[in-house]
Amino acid sequence: MSRKYKFKNPTAAYFVSFATVYWIDVFTRQEYFNILLESIDYCRKEKGMELYAYCFMPNHIHLIFRDSNENPMNLLRDFKKHTSKKILKAIQENPTESRKEWLLWMFERAGKQKGNISKYQFWQHNNKPIELWSTAVIKQKIEYIHSNPVVSGFVCDPIDWKYSSAKNFADDHTVLKIDDIGFLE
Repeated sequence: MSRKYKFKNPTAAYFVSFATVYWIDVFTRQEYFNILLESIDYCRKEKGMELYAYCFMPNHIHLIFRDSNENPMNLLRDFKKHTSKKILKAIQENPTESRKEWLLWMFERAGKQKGNISKYQFWQHNNKPIELWSTAVIKQKIEYIHSNPVVSGFVCDPIDWKYSSAKNFADDHTVLKIDDIGFLE
């Protein structure tokens, strides 16, 4: 991670975005989305993640979260490490994955470009954490997250994107539970 982008305040809520290497559209199958959902759920239950907003796009993720254990950098690092291993394994073992060889070749290619990667690199290293210091900034970031699928042309209304907390804000918690941020109305 660049020196420019750091989690400076361990108690703060943060907006983060991170993408697959080469912006590859990996999240096109339910089983890959399920890995993200299960991993977020685990982090909420076991690792102290407070999740306030999210959006999973085909090649990147947006989160607004806070770490109650006051180590957001490690929490995000562990999440990315775990999901990359699980998704790579799911790709390797998926007999219906038509892009399997190409995907694995691209992830291996990305891994070879970094000296600290043993074989595959799935996620880009940067997270660009932005500390959320005011209600106005939090609202702006939530709006940005929820409008992402609309701006990308996938849906006309943010609540129609299955993998977005826009559904939660519309009182639909069927896909993934989030934490109450408390002061937004």
